[in-house]
Amino acid sequence: MEMYLIAGFILSAVMGITLGLIGGGGSTIMVPVLVYVMGIEAHEAIGMSLAIVGMTSLAGAGLHYWQGTVKLKTGALFSMSGVIGAYAGSYLTYLLSPAALLLSFAALMILVSIAMLFERSNGRDVITHQGQSRLKTLAAGLAVGLLTGFLGVGGGFLAVPALVFFCGFSMKDAIGTSLLITTVNCAAGLAGHLRYGGFDVRITILVTIIAVSGACIGTALSYRISAASLKKWFAALIIAVAIFLIVKNYKALW
Repeated sequence: MEMYLIAGFILSAVMGITLGLIGGGGSTIMVPVLVYVMGIEAHEAIGMSLAIVGMTSLAGAGLHYWQGTVKLKTGALFSMSGVIGAYAGSYLTYLLSPAALLLSFAALMILVSIAMLFERSNGRDVITHQGQSRLKTLAAGLAVGLLTGFLGVGGGFLAVPALVFFCGFSMKDAIGTSLLITTVNCAAGLAGHLRYGGFDVRITILVTIIAVSGACIGTALSYRISAASLKKWFAALIIAVAIFLIVKNYKALW
């Protein structure tokens, strides 16, 4: 087996572990791995990422559900508008060149990373979900879904802070519920991408199996490791990947 495939499979396991641990960030790892490690074209990589992250999130959501940290009602409401946004976003993808697409992805990664690094606990771990605004939930879902389809992100790393700040979720509940939301958003985004062509099914299946195994490990670890510490380290990782994408692609725009 080629070394680049082995490296890609190892990083896919890391992606799965990360997704299980903090409920997001899978696509921020998966898209660069598919493009720069496995040599897949950017538009095809985004479609593959949606399939891989979607299936991995589904496995993680199932495991978190048994722990009682998936809130189905809010997750369904959030996903309802997210599906519309994801499908619409998938059409916008093809209006940009691969370089512009990856630079947009990098910009979003930096913004979210900064928010994660400066995020402070507001004592929300004990806040209940009663009385939350349905309009806020629908609006947040639409925005996250749009970015899911447009940039090939599962939306979890956006859904987690949205659930905490707009819906009053605890971090544990936000992580579990975000995996459900990510599954639905990825499915909707993938449906839109498939209209423009397919992708390498064999590689997608292999990577998905490895990533799901990682998600099982990450979910088990998520109840033993501080989520706050993990998010700070992961934010630093996302910034590093974003800088790499900018360096590799900024010249292509000129």
